[in-house]
Amino acid sequence: MRVLLTNDDGIGSPGLRALQAALAPQHEVWIVAPDSNRSGSSHSITLGTASRFRRTGPREHTCWGTPADCVVVALMGLVPAPVDLVLSGINLGPNLGTDILYSGTAAAARQAAFMGRPAVACSLASYSPPYNLEYAARFLDRNLEVFVSLWAEDHFLNINFPNQARSPVPEVTFPSRRVYKDTLVRFEAPNGDLYCFLGGQRPEAVEETGTDYRAVEEGSISLSPILIHPANHEIEDRYRKASYRTSG
Repeated sequence: MRVLLTNDDGIGSPGLRALQAALAPQHEVWIVAPDSNRSGSSHSITLGTASRFRRTGPREHTCWGTPADCVVVALMGLVPAPVDLVLSGINLGPNLGTDILYSGTAAAARQAAFMGRPAVACSLASYSPPYNLEYAARFLDRNLEVFVSLWAEDHFLNINFPNQARSPVPEVTFPSRRVYKDTLVRFEAPNGDLYCFLGGQRPEAVEETGTDYRAVEEGSISLSPILIHPANHEIEDRYRKASYRTSG
């Protein structure tokens, strides 16, 4: 199988290298990843200027742009033959629930789905080492064919692994509603420039049965199929029924 690996943690991330080590013996692995950390870049793409790519090894390139840039260019010809599956990760830190709106890891998989390729975003639910990446990489390696067989248009798969040494049971989930507790630290420089740093406590989630957050908290692997077509017919109907003023 021809597999494209990318991420938002950058080319040197141990999560990316763990995946490469697990897949390379049996598969044709290509890597196109940012040259440094692009966490939180969401689905931004480079427009109005060139994207710079640099060959750093056999079937391996870095990109000065975003995770989505990596996937666009890789699938449009940097990888010289059709890719069977795109894997984004393994991200160091969870991408649960509404985190996927900010996540460059999720954006890379979403971009692949936009372009008609099966795609999986994968993350390890720990913010600090030690990172138990080996079992997650083995799980992905053993299930590549399953992921490809289950893929259908307009979705990607978002996987979150609990940070443990053993391989737990997978559970199909839906994205949780995250609760963010951000704080803003402000610093004014002598010249009057204002510097703002975003911080705060780690996000939590609304406790609901069946969510990705609950599954990982209980020690299961969370598998969330994510639709890429943003439709909400209930809300659409509310707008259709509204009375709009058109004059006066």
